[in-house]
Amino acid sequence: MTQGASGNWHWLTIDTMWVDEAKRGLGLGTALLRSIEDEGRRRGCRWSDVTTFDFQAPGFYRNAGYIEYGVKHDYPPGHTNYFFCKDL
Repeated sequence: MTQGASGNWHWLTIDTMWVDEAKRGLGLGTALLRSIEDEGRRRGCRWSDVTTFDFQAPGFYRNAGYIEYGVKHDYPPGHTNYFFCKDL
């Protein structure tokens, strides 16, 4: 399920992307992300941007070709917030 994908200044911003835990590992997240990126391209986006936490999906986005461009350590306390982008 995705919500809030938008294209401003040729950027696709993925606000919320989520796959039910019972359905993870089946390729649904990868297929969903590709679909979102394809829609972004169709709308003229040249780059994609996403934020995730260490307890969410940084590895997923790295595996999908996203590059880490920033981190916030101890945000929230005891965790790390990652910022990723990708050329579309």
